[in-house]
Amino acid sequence: MGRPRPWRLGAAGDRAAPVSGLPRVTGWRRCGRAGGGAGDVGPLRWARKARTRCRILDGGDDAQPAATAGRPFRVRNRGRARGLPILNADSVGGKRVLRLMRQHQLLAPRRLGPPNGDPAHAGTIITTRPNEMWGTDATRFYTEQDGWCWSFGAIDHYSDDLVGWHVAKLGDRWAALEPIRQGVRQACGGFGKDVARGLRVRCDWGPQYIADAWINEVKWLGITISPSYVGEPECNGVAERFMRTLKEQCLYRHRFTSLPEARTIIDTFIARYNAEWLIERLGHRTPAAARAAALAA
Repeated sequence: MGRPRPWRLGAAGDRAAPVSGLPRVTGWRRCGRAGGGAGDVGPLRWARKARTRCRILDGGDDAQPAATAGRPFRVRNRGRARGLPILNADSVGGKRVLRLMRQHQLLAPRRLGPPNGDPAHAGTIITTRPNEMWGTDATRFYTEQDGWCWSFGAIDHYSDDLVGWHVAKLGDRWAALEPIRQGVRQACGGFGKDVARGLRVRCDWGPQYIADAWINEVKWLGITISPSYVGEPECNGVAERFMRTLKEQCLYRHRFTSLPEARTIIDTFIARYNAEWLIERLGHRTPAAARAAALAA
């Protein structure tokens, strides 16, 4: 089929003129472009496409242009809410709205790249000496009599030794504070205001660690809170790696009857971990030996 002619289209050109608001000759020119064939867009369809483009680029709502600026889904949904057939689900797809707004640079600006810096986590969270940064985290386990219980821990980022741990039925902010309290008493020789100044604590965004009671007491001790990025557990990798070891080597290997039994088993495992567990990063030394050597240097 060759290029369509005006006399083949009959009155379609006349009907297209009021739809698009453009002269009929424009429709004929679009319809009869060079190289056209059976798949060419006729004047009526081209007029509807032109009107759709105008409505999309106008934001779908003349009264509230700012409410839809840069947001393709709002342009489409606002047109549906106003009952505009030109923007209903049957005639205009979301991808078309997005494509037109991108072509005319109407999309809202956005920051390029990952929001939290290097996605490969090429840096390091390992410190050069003990008691510079601790990591804290928690996990759950099940007991037959007491149901689900919690295990909290605080680990040194240099020597990988547990400076404090706590097993409890209720995993609230007070249970999360107990490992920090134990570690401060052991590392600083006491418990009081600003006694641990210079120490940092890495934690995630769990409800225990964003509670006012937890934050206020940690700051009262002089500790700087260093939260990890949301959704990126690598930032708290030292504590996360220990929790994996605790699960694989202790929690998953026992069927706990009660909370006191679980507390005894977990305490025994952590004491053995600090004294006997060989860690490759430490030159195949135990956490206790690495800490002693660093403090004696």
